[in-house]
Amino acid sequence: MAVLETILRPAPPYSLAVCARMAGDATRVFSQGVLHMALWAGERPASAKVWQTADGRLQVRLTADEPEQALDELRFTLASDVDLQPFLRLVRKDRLLRDVVQRNTGYRPLRVTTVSHALLRAVAGQLIQWRAARLIEDRVIRLVSPRHGERWLPPTASALRTLPPARLTSVGLAPRRSVALTKVLTELDPERLRGEATPDVAIRLERIRNLGPWSTGVVALYGLGRYDHGLVGDLGLLRLCSVVLGRPAEVEDTRELLERYGQWAGLASLHLVGHPYASRRGQLPQAAGAAVRTA
Repeated sequence: MAVLETILRPAPPYSLAVCARMAGDATRVFSQGVLHMALWAGERPASAKVWQTADGRLQVRLTADEPEQALDELRFTLASDVDLQPFLRLVRKDRLLRDVVQRNTGYRPLRVTTVSHALLRAVAGQLIQWRAARLIEDRVIRLVSPRHGERWLPPTASALRTLPPARLTSVGLAPRRSVALTKVLTELDPERLRGEATPDVAIRLERIRNLGPWSTGVVALYGLGRYDHGLVGDLGLLRLCSVVLGRPAEVEDTRELLERYGQWAGLASLHLVGHPYASRRGQLPQAAGAAVRTA
């Protein structure tokens, strides 16, 4: 394997520490300021180490048979080329999001390197806390993916197809979700979704029973690297909308809330689920509540 050392200059603001804070899984870990990853470069395994220097640059060390291809995959995962300035300009005018985004300066979600991994995450994460969902996700990855160094390689569709629903259920996935994951992997090639528009992806995924708009949001954000579809129906957004509206919120209320952010709905949803009023009871400041109601 060849070793490639290079420097990436991310579009500011970018904080690797903030991006990687809750992004660890069986394929990667962020420890003592360094992100360690196993990834695919084509059909060959690769590994990467990334850390950020005081001037904001990302130092990269890749070990791969195809280092340039591995670098392309790594850049996608880091989302370091995304220009967030249009989103930040939008946020400055938004009383609901402004303070939350300021507390997480430099954040954008770290992506996964296979759409199949994003599908697994979408199915595992339905209606349960993220820590429990990540445990299930990691158990599945360890079952189907080869180990590479200290981590496991991202799951591929062919590897996931080797697990029948009963085996998925045995590691914690709910039976109906096990069937849904098996069905979607049987009916389509997940990696080809990268060539389709997000609305078309939503149609293809949501025709599978037990896959809905929240799952589409997860696949769009983490597998396709897109921000134009939010986490519609997320439990945190339902709690936030309930506070804003003064009544129990419905899934459509979260959709209406996210529509105001247009092409940034996905990124906005990730910030909003971290809003203080998405995790506890209370009343929003009047100005913020009014801003949502009149949007």
